[in-house]
Amino acid sequence: MNSLLPQIKSLSQELAEQVVSYRHHLHQHPELSFQEYQTARFVAETLTSFGLSPQTGVADTGVVALIEGKNPSSRTVALRADMDALPIREANDVPYKSKNEGVMHACGHDVHTSSLLGAANILQQLRQEFEGTIKLVFQPGEERFPGGASLMIKEGVLQNPAPHTMLGQHVLPHLPAGKVGFREGMYMASADEIYLTIKGKGGHAAMPEKNIDPVMITAQLLVTLQQVVSRTANPKIPSVLSFGKVIAQGATNVIPNEVQVEGTFRTLNEEWRYQAHQKIRDIAHGVCTSLGGSCEVDIKVGYPFLQNNPELTRRSKSLAIDYLGEENVVNLDLWMAAEDFAYYTHHVDACFYRLGTGNKARGITSSVHTPTFNIDEHALEIGPGLMAWLAIAELNTSN
Repeated sequence: MNSLLPQIKSLSQELAEQVVSYRHHLHQHPELSFQEYQTARFVAETLTSFGLSPQTGVADTGVVALIEGKNPSSRTVALRADMDALPIREANDVPYKSKNEGVMHACGHDVHTSSLLGAANILQQLRQEFEGTIKLVFQPGEERFPGGASLMIKEGVLQNPAPHTMLGQHVLPHLPAGKVGFREGMYMASADEIYLTIKGKGGHAAMPEKNIDPVMITAQLLVTLQQVVSRTANPKIPSVLSFGKVIAQGATNVIPNEVQVEGTFRTLNEEWRYQAHQKIRDIAHGVCTSLGGSCEVDIKVGYPFLQNNPELTRRSKSLAIDYLGEENVVNLDLWMAAEDFAYYTHHVDACFYRLGTGNKARGITSSVHTPTFNIDEHALEIGPGLMAWLAIAELNTSN
């Protein structure tokens, strides 16, 4: 297998300019979650140009394709890329700036998709050099509940053939381009959306004694709810409870009838996750009732926590060292953001690793989900080849 390493590196370098062109096209034409129709068409047409026969319409806008080597039924490895963009107006002044006003690839999904297209090209060219099957999964809707991964799983993406292992690659802007990162075990948090409606009795702000002020009740509630994490969570379990939206449609002299609050709860323990949900409900009802109001609580259960299979991640990290050198492979810390790749990790041994895309010297430092997010495209000289290398190596493992 080691004899393939120079070939893969060489092909990745040769295809880098083409992969960058894929990224520029996708970046200029971003589409929101579950609306990736043109993106899916571009992906399918590109795969077809490699000689593949992609399946379209999986979870409506998903695309799946198989690359079969010798003895294709011996083992299957799945590779995943997400395709959707975010409702953000791009602030970058670049030739490939988004042409879709208010929509931007601000989380690097254009990088993920173009990188997997590059890996597909490499793997297709080398298909007579390995045994087994590579399943390519181009997934919609990572940024929006219920998550395209959950829908693709329901539609059988992990069957026919069922992958023995699965790999996902994601940009990491604070890691310099040229480096990659891995973490064994739990890596990313579950994510649930919290919607509260605090109800009181509105009226003139000059006559508070005649009202039940939902704004003041909300203020008390938001402070009290922080005890869910600070006083009831096991300190050994990472947890976050944050509220980012409060709407009180009153005025300087008007107390409203109700206040809407939206937030998120994240953790890395499924049992505690649902216990916390109940504590949020109990506190919300208790505080609001005690102050004369009431509260409607709606908790939408989102993505589970993401767990990297330790053995697979250990193997992948070792292979990445072979590909990039030990100095370019780092260990990652826990991250309380969420990713719907987590769904796959609860069904199949999986590894979700990070591709460095930052470059401080060039001012490429913006975080994901910001209007100025961009990448050092040197990362696209690495991403496709590394993913192809990891996939072929996994086909040759006996585990």
